[in-house]
Amino acid sequence: MSSWQRNSLLYMQISSKPFSLINLLQLCSNSRSLNQGQQVHQQITVSGSHYDSFVVTKLIQMYADCDDLTSAYKLFDKLSQPNVFTWTAIVGFYLRQGMYEKCIRNYGLMKFSGVFPDNYVFPKVLKACAYLLWLDGGTWIHKDVIVCGCEFNLQVCNSLIDMYAKCGSIKSARWVFDGMGERDLLSWNSMISGYVYNGLLDSAVELLNFLRLNGFEPDVVTWNTLIDAYCRMGLFDEAWKAFKNIEHPTIISWTTLISGYSKIGEHEKSLRIFREIVSERMVSPDIDCLSRVLVSCRHLGAIRRGKELHGFGIKMETTSVFYSSAGATLLVMYAKCRRIQDARNVFELMDKSDVVTWNAMILGFVELKLGQLALECFIEMQRLGLMVDEATISALLPVCGLKHGNQIHAYILKDNYLNSVVPIWNAVIHMYCKCGSIRSAYSVFSGMAIRDIVSWNTMIGGFGMHGLGLAALELLREMNRTSLRPNSMTFTSLLSACSHSGLVDEGLKLFQKMTEDYALTPRMEHNSCIVDMLARAGQFADAVTFIHKMPVEPDKSIWGALLAGCGAHQNIEVGKLAAENLIRLEPEQAGHYVTLSNIYATAGRWDDAARVRTQMESRGLVYPLGQSWIETGNRENVNHNFE
Repeated sequence: MSSWQRNSLLYMQISSKPFSLINLLQLCSNSRSLNQGQQVHQQITVSGSHYDSFVVTKLIQMYADCDDLTSAYKLFDKLSQPNVFTWTAIVGFYLRQGMYEKCIRNYGLMKFSGVFPDNYVFPKVLKACAYLLWLDGGTWIHKDVIVCGCEFNLQVCNSLIDMYAKCGSIKSARWVFDGMGERDLLSWNSMISGYVYNGLLDSAVELLNFLRLNGFEPDVVTWNTLIDAYCRMGLFDEAWKAFKNIEHPTIISWTTLISGYSKIGEHEKSLRIFREIVSERMVSPDIDCLSRVLVSCRHLGAIRRGKELHGFGIKMETTSVFYSSAGATLLVMYAKCRRIQDARNVFELMDKSDVVTWNAMILGFVELKLGQLALECFIEMQRLGLMVDEATISALLPVCGLKHGNQIHAYILKDNYLNSVVPIWNAVIHMYCKCGSIRSAYSVFSGMAIRDIVSWNTMIGGFGMHGLGLAALELLREMNRTSLRPNSMTFTSLLSACSHSGLVDEGLKLFQKMTEDYALTPRMEHNSCIVDMLARAGQFADAVTFIHKMPVEPDKSIWGALLAGCGAHQNIEVGKLAAENLIRLEPEQAGHYVTLSNIYATAGRWDDAARVRTQMESRGLVYPLGQSWIETGNRENVNHNFE
């Protein structure tokens, strides 16, 4: 407690005037000082001011701000007509505690009691809708905002932008943004962040220029968001430029960069950046940063580095704090590295009443390819009466066959919370697609009351997976009739669907539309889909021309797609070109040598096949498991029909 606060309490003992006591209550609210607030309450009682409804309202606010809801409700029940300030305190308490449904429910009770909302309560309840991804609820509250005349309030508009963006309705977010009479930097940051959150990365970068034209300068939050966008786009030079614009990078800035490299598989780079900030003592890593680096260790199988980070984390935080925050990531890392005992030790140190602990164990079994044990964990959670959440189902469904997948589907339908969560239904769609039950996947998709961009992308990807390119294209037309805008991943799924269905002309038109109609910049995966599509169709001259015209240097996915097509069509010359470039990019990957040798051998060019084999062996490489120098038999063509 500061000396100023102590002096204030001393003043309280000298003067019991209501005005002074109200000021002290506000001080206790701001500093979350419950003991001192209770002392002020005693002085109010002594002074006889506890009958004043204004004073009672301030007391309720103080108790709610200090997280003493019991005392707040005791006073609340004594009020004949609680006002909007009292209700706002209760709504704010539930929001801080993460009890979002109760937050919204109390907002409804406030309205039912005849109290009109104001611009202080709206941001709180809108934030609760954003956390729940409840678009219908947010839209309902937006109508209240207009009725109450708060549609031009700066804080309310910023909250609406955030809510709409997080609920996947980016057009509505932009509509609010464009209609604002006044904007601050938070408005711009919320809109930019919304674009990044919804995968509209080009729009996020474009908005930066408008921000400056409107007289604002980006702050560290703006740059952190743009770093994330550039990393997702694979534009790491631009990400570094954005990073260098930050005069004093925070740990969030560094973590965003580390996470960005990790997301695209550049895990060595992530670890290198972390070592740099630790060795140079630029900033102090926090647990979130540590967790992101552990993800890279998991993907690399870097057990020694992972154990070092484990030790670093234990020294950095208390045992309970460390394992509650980073324990899940650490457990999965050990499981991925097949250190089962270490994973078990971490599990024992984690809170068994926390669903996160069990989710980590399920994901650990998934990493170990022990699907049955993952399912047993799920059964044990139910036995213990633990509330299953979105992460549980999302971790479990990928290892489910059709039988267990149907059972999980039935479980979701019976659960009032789970059956309202859009990402869970997205996972169910993916499970059915993976298990070959495209009818069931489409039935789930069609029955969803709310669909986000992932819902559409998953269903489009499912059609593509089953060679149903025309159905995927029809889904795009249907999506265009909604408020959602196709993103980069949508076009990856669509182009892949065209490739697997032999729809070359449609795929090329789609690629052109992506840039002209949707203003999306093609990424490497889009280019790879085009090359794969042309190579599958035997149009090798067009494929090579396309590669040479690409504005970026082709990577292994481009040459790999071309080489795979050459193997299917026995095009030796183009196959040689693709294999040579792959060997140049990845000289230690034996599979490239094997594929080229197979092409030569099938064409009867045994000397060339032997030369490639010798070249491979001279590098000390061994044949990849499951591959031979001569492929026998023809690949069976399987046609999938969707009615």
